[in-house]
Formats: sequence, C-alpha cells, structure tokens
Amino acid sequence: MANIAVVGSGYVGLGTGAVFADLGNRVVGVDVDAAKVARLTAGECPIFEPGLEELLERNLAAGRLAFTTDYARAVPGADFVFICVGTPSGPHGGADMRYVRQAARTVGRHLAAGRQTIIVNKSTVPIGSGDLVGGLLGEEAAPGAEFAIVSNPEFLREGSAVRDMLHPDRVVLGSTDQAAAEAVADLYKPFGAPLVITDLRTAEMIKYASNAFLATKIAFINEVAAICEALGADVRQVAAGMGLDARIGPHFLRAGIGFGGSCFPKDVQALEYMAEEADCHPQLLRAVLEINRDGRRGFVRKLDRLLGGVEGATIAVWGLAFKPDTDDLREAPALDICRDLLARGARVRAYDPAAMGGARALLPDVAFCADPYEAAAGADAVALVTEWNEFKGLDLARVRAGMARPVLVDGRNLYDPRELAALGFTHRGVGVPQGAALPGVPEAVVRQLVGDD
Repeated sequence: MANIAVVGSGYVGLGTGAVFADLGNRVVGVDVDAAKVARLTAGECPIFEPGLEELLERNLAAGRLAFTTDYARAVPGADFVFICVGTPSGPHGGADMRYVRQAARTVGRHLAAGRQTIIVNKSTVPIGSGDLVGGLLGEEAAPGAEFAIVSNPEFLREGSAVRDMLHPDRVVLGSTDQAAAEAVADLYKPFGAPLVITDLRTAEMIKYASNAFLATKIAFINEVAAICEALGADVRQVAAGMGLDARIGPHFLRAGIGFGGSCFPKDVQALEYMAEEADCHPQLLRAVLEINRDGRRGFVRKLDRLLGGVEGATIAVWGLAFKPDTDDLREAPALDICRDLLARGARVRAYDPAAMGGARALLPDVAFCADPYEAAAGADAVALVTEWNEFKGLDLARVRAGMARPVLVDGRNLYDPRELAALGFTHRGVGVPQGAALPGVPEAVVRQLVGDD
C-alpha cells in the first residue's frame, strides 16, 4: 500500500487516482477548483466517463480516496505525487506549461524534509519537461527534502479511460533514477502490462510520437476516402483490405470527419512546434493537421451541394462531443461544423446524449433538442457527426417521415446506404459511392474498424 497524491482532477487525474485507490492504495486528489473538489467529495463525477463514478463512490466509501484543495494535506505524507494537470495549446501551437509550472512549484514547497518523494509527470509535456520540473522543485523544496522525477506518459482514451488504466498496452517510465522508476513500476505490477523504462526525454517523446502516428493513420484514410469518392471506390472495403495486412493493422482506419479531443490535435501541433524550434522540417505533421481541417470543411460543402445551398435551410446535427462515450467538446468537429453552417445562413438544431450542457455556452445560436427525432423534425438535412450507439438503433423511417427534405449526410459511415436509399433518403457518406453496400468484408474485420478513433 502506497500513499499517493494526484494533482489535477481531469480525465487523467481522476482515472489514475480512482484506479490506484481501488488497488488498495491511499490516494488524495488535489485540485484548485473548490467547487469540483466539493462535488468529488460528495461522490459526484464532474465528467462523463463510463465506470468512473462507480470507482469514485466505492473508494470514497472505503476511505481510500479523498479530495482537497490543500496541498499541505496531500503532499507531505505522499510516497508518490502524480502531476496530471492540463497542457493546452499555446498561441503558436506549443504546449502551455503554466499549470505544470504552478503545480511543480507548489508541490516543491510542500515536500517533507527527511524523506524522498517520487514526482511522476503524467501530464503530456514537451521534451525536456522532466528537467524543467526537477529544476522548479529544487528551487522550492526545503533543505533535506529529497525527490526524484519519473516521466510516466498516459495513453488513456476518453470514453474508455478506466478500462485503459486497468488494461494498459504498455507502461512507459523515464528517469535518471533507476530505483525511482522501479518503485513506480511496482505500482503498476497488478496490471501485468509490458514495461518500458527509458531516460526522461525518450519517455516524453514516446507519448508524442504515439499520438502523432495514430493521428496520421486517421488523416491518411480520410485522404484516401476523398480519393475514393472522386474515383468511385468504397473506402470501407479499402480499409478492410488494408487492415488484414499485419504490418498495417485494422485500427484507426475508419474514414470520417476527422479527429478531435484533448490529445491528437494538441499533441500533433505541439510536436510540430517542437520540431520547428529544433530546426527540423515537420512537413508530415503539418499535412496531418491540414487534412483534418479539410475534413470538417468538406463535410459542410457536401451538405451545401446536396441542398443547393444551406442558406435558410434547417440542419439537424446529431452528435456534438468529439467522440462517443464522453462529454468532451475540446476540438470537437461538430463545433466547427455548426459554426460554419451558421455562418452560411443555416438554422442548426442539435442533439447529443452527453455534451449539450457544455455546448450551450459554446454554440449560443444553436437550438438544442430533447432527442434525435425532435432535432430532425422539419429539417432539410440530418448531419451525423458523432457515432453514439443511440443513433444506431433509431427508427429511420420515423426520421424520414418527419423531415422537410430527406437528406442525410453520414460523417461516420454509421448507416447502411442501401437501407437509407430504400427509405427514400438522399444519402452521402465518407468515401462511399452512392448506394454502395458493404459486401464481402468479414463482420469481425468491420467491427475492428468501428469506434477506435
């Protein structure tokens, strides 16, 4: 059993703290937001993340998990301090490190003399941040307070963060202190995951390189989808055929509008920025970001062409969160799509199972609806943006009957084009010829291509 302090109560901090507490460790989460701390202390999860609220309730009740705004309550007695604060994009694309700096300095001021504390960087931080945090800790720590720095990048996916924490593909640890790295490794032993121990900078780079590569796969298949549309091929079958090659694999080859969220856009931009600062030429990373932006613009242009102009039209947008099973709107494609439609003179009605609360402040000119049917009632077109499971089981005949014009643009290739055509829809997918079915692709392969981005 270890004493663990977790600084930051976002997706990473909450998931990390709750799972470590569930393993029997004593965990105190620290956050500067007093309102959030009060909600967490009451067992209320402030984010939509499957399985997380149950973990919080169980471990709060067991006394293994607590939350506070007071570093003095969490840090002095901790064996490990995990820094899990945000690193949003700065004005030029680099990571904004102000929260990491603040956390490091405040942790340093509260380190106890006469004992060693292991500081674990779990935030996604630029290469060299381990040295930065070590320097800040050294400036603030009292005489006799010993510490070691370990980089432990997270690879959690929103919507499956608890599962990913419990079943990691690998655990990456970077440090100049082998004993400290091995101590953190002991925390992860119950998960039985492969362990990679490197120096600090290599561990930090593994995180950026991993996310940039996955973003590149998504951008690649989306560019192939655009070519498929132009030439009459079916990108779904192309992706399935590619994915059967073990060197390529099936994951992240699902064509759609593009990626969003708190990781891929930010991390690709940050890696591009670091490369430029180091006098490298990150042309592939630039292309990935450009293709991703083009996907959102192309989606609106597709609606515009089908309707003969969206000005004055009513568009129902299904899905606002950047992906299913989360309420996160950071870099969500739906935000750009709604704003573009509004700028072109359209009326937008939207529905999302989890993200409408946050979207109301970001999209004040959008009408929010109680369900997908209300959003589609009287609409000239439906735009499927986020592939929530709820949308898979809709009565599409009912949707069709309530629409002013039966246009459906499927940005995630969720629906069978033949079914839509039989119901009288004018339908367009992404990289799919009009009216194309999906013959000859094994069902297991299709399932692998769904929902992993």
